[in-house]
Amino acid sequence: MKRLVALLALLAALIAPSIAAAHPLGNFTVNRFSRVEMSGPRLYVVYVLDLAEIPTFQAGKIDARAYAQKIARGAELTVNGRPAALAPGATALAHPPGAVGLRTTRLEVVLRGPRLSGETDVRYRDTNYSDRIGWKEIVVGTHARSTSAELRAYPKDLLQSPLDVTSVDAHLSPQPGADVSPRLTRGQTLQAPDRVADAGFARLIGRHHLGAWVILASLAAALFWGAAHALGPGHGKTIVTAYLVGQRGTPRHAALLGLIVTVTHTVGVFALGLVTLVLSRFVVPDHLYPWLNLVSGLLVVAIGMTVFTARWRHRRAHEHHHHHHHAEISGRSLLAVGVSGGLLPCPSALVVLLAAISLHRIAFGLVLILAFSAGLAATITSIGLVAVLAKRAFGRVSFEGRAVRLLPALSALVIVVAGVAMTFHAVPKLR
Repeated sequence: MKRLVALLALLAALIAPSIAAAHPLGNFTVNRFSRVEMSGPRLYVVYVLDLAEIPTFQAGKIDARAYAQKIARGAELTVNGRPAALAPGATALAHPPGAVGLRTTRLEVVLRGPRLSGETDVRYRDTNYSDRIGWKEIVVGTHARSTSAELRAYPKDLLQSPLDVTSVDAHLSPQPGADVSPRLTRGQTLQAPDRVADAGFARLIGRHHLGAWVILASLAAALFWGAAHALGPGHGKTIVTAYLVGQRGTPRHAALLGLIVTVTHTVGVFALGLVTLVLSRFVVPDHLYPWLNLVSGLLVVAIGMTVFTARWRHRRAHEHHHHHHHAEISGRSLLAVGVSGGLLPCPSALVVLLAAISLHRIAFGLVLILAFSAGLAATITSIGLVAVLAKRAFGRVSFEGRAVRLLPALSALVIVVAGVAMTFHAVPKLR
């Protein structure tokens, strides 16, 4: 009894909110800030780069000077319509802790521009990391307010739609005083940027002591977080419900769908981890998500059209021959529905995989990911079972009317509409 109480207490601790930190804009983001300012007669740009956990993991050991030179090449400056050079100067580098012990990166660089002789038209454009998602902000003036406090405190109301400012036009003039290079952040302030509570699932891999009870409780917590994650947007809950209703699914079909979702999600996490580790020079991991969304959407449209065609043919045959045949669910369509539900890997699962590699706990990380995927599938299976059993219960009641007879075809149309919505949502984000 005491062991059970201890296990439940440990499980509650693992599920409870964490004080660990994760990047507020997501584990994939590359965030940039530029401040264009004058010091005496000279123009300077103070550039800040904030890399989340996964880009930092991919970068490995960061050479601040090499990064400063790369940033200078991607920072374009024109003065009265003519290109002007920006030379890298002082740098400040820190690796604030992120999710489950993974590092993030904060790099500050001073870019030294030309001297201005009078009122000047200046255009500044930041082309660095233009293909990466994240916060992009530019301000002009030494005392100009930064919305993100120079990437130290991201506004909570803008986390879902971060700033996307990559160029600015300004009229600048020499200022009184000497040419003094801007000061960069030092000490604890550089090490302590804004962070949010770490995801409950991701922090499971970071437990210091891995006794048998801790492992058992961690697996139970991973199941819980997977099930909770499935209740959020996505993962095909509407599609699974409409499919099983429209195709006269059985509890066995619902269970098979759950198994397919588990396998697909687990394989997807491992595949994305492989891309992150081995192919990051050629493929940016966050670019794959819109493509996976597109594939899922097209799969769902195809499933819906197939189900609709089958139900329509079945109805016409029933009207002509006056006897009833139940349409069988094909293994191919069942596989397609399951794959569409598990194709998008959860970013937290990828963080767990990378943290497991860095902490030399690969086996534990793989088991946690499998448990998380199983929890996700359990929720989808449960929703499918509810749909199947509810349809059977209503099937015992006599309903009349054309709308009721058309319910299977209407379910197929719901699948098509969901697939079209997924496709339209994915297309603008393709890179």
